[in-house]
Amino acid sequence: MMSDINEFITNLERRTPGENEFHQAVEEVITSVWDFYKKNPRYQKAKILERMCEPERVIMFRVPWVDDRGEVQINRGYRVEFNSALGPYKGGLRFHASVTLSILKFLGFEQTFKNSLTTLPMGGGKGGSDFSPKGKTDGEIMRFCQSFMSELYRHIGPNTDVPAGDIGVGGREIGYLFGQYKRLKNEFTGVLTGKGLAWGGSLIRPEATGFGAVYFAQHMLHEIGSDIAGQTVSVSGFGNVAWGAIAKVNELGGKVVTISGPDGYIYDKEGISGDKIDYLLELRATNNDVVAPYADEFGAHFVPNKRPWEVPVDIAMPCATENEVCLSDAKELAKNGCKMLAEASNMGCTAEAVEYLSENMIYAPGKAVNAGGVAVSGLEMSQNSMRINWPKEEVDNRLHGIMRNIHETCVEYGKNGQKIDYVKGANVGGFVKVAEAMLAQGVV
Repeated sequence: MMSDINEFITNLERRTPGENEFHQAVEEVITSVWDFYKKNPRYQKAKILERMCEPERVIMFRVPWVDDRGEVQINRGYRVEFNSALGPYKGGLRFHASVTLSILKFLGFEQTFKNSLTTLPMGGGKGGSDFSPKGKTDGEIMRFCQSFMSELYRHIGPNTDVPAGDIGVGGREIGYLFGQYKRLKNEFTGVLTGKGLAWGGSLIRPEATGFGAVYFAQHMLHEIGSDIAGQTVSVSGFGNVAWGAIAKVNELGGKVVTISGPDGYIYDKEGISGDKIDYLLELRATNNDVVAPYADEFGAHFVPNKRPWEVPVDIAMPCATENEVCLSDAKELAKNGCKMLAEASNMGCTAEAVEYLSENMIYAPGKAVNAGGVAVSGLEMSQNSMRINWPKEEVDNRLHGIMRNIHETCVEYGKNGQKIDYVKGANVGGFVKVAEAMLAQGVV
């Protein structure tokens, strides 16, 4: 089996040199679904897996804009429209200096399976730019967003491709992007999700990824006869995902003791709750990407230039970015008694860490755990189509139901005796629905 997988990956690497993040994402999925794929000759005959690894379309374009000094700046914009077998392409836009085609292909590939797991009619896509909003004025960000959308608008639409926010793209950026789309198309349609509540947005969308991750973790605990109440939780990051996760953990009776940023991590042994959760939004709004001020504000312990995985906790929830948990971090978590890691970030653990975690504790991958964000984006699309707004309780209940269904899918395809392989469950569960749709639609 491994020789077949290695040959598949070698061929992929030959066609896509240097795209390391994309190769890592594909290998993780291929390893999980290979047996299932081989047992279904009709998938092999139609080359379903080979086709899944090729985006349907990659759009790359220049984004010229003028800064406040009157100087012309140029960035690169992308949209990777990966797979539309289940519905319009759906996935976020990321504005960050680290954005490359490899990262967006990895994210779009993952998004295809994640969106499939939600059971909502959404394909997979991802986009963004190597532009970073950090240190830019509102005027500069607006001019960049308008230039970016002046090209992107040709390729998106409510029934074609519906982008959302991601790292570096929050409510402000979505507003500027939507305004330019409306101006160019002369129509008010639900072409972007994550919009403001007054103009088509959905309640709990900012919190949705974190809320959904905690709901999924709660179901993982229920599977072993436990509960999140009374558990100590370690969270990384301090943006919307971490904020939502912390709020929901508190609501369900757990205690979060860490957040982190590029400057280091905060350990708050009293727990991050009440006004401290609200302060995270103020901290994020400063655009400084540092967490040290939290320690000054609340008298917590700040550890510079380190990640929070050395803190003894019951549950770890990476909520920041890809590959933020390496093998040594995984070993440290296990040594300190951590019994579960639920990955709220996209591909938050390295391949070596995933292998170790799967053998030494309960581990679930981001494509299942963090699907709540795109699930509520799908619910926002539905509300836009019907020209209605659901109350917070209804959106939250629908989100909880979707995360419960995703967990049940993971159990269905990943259970082996008493053990549940959540990686296999998520990958095979996501693969089946996309594969069947691709077969039905022919060689396209």
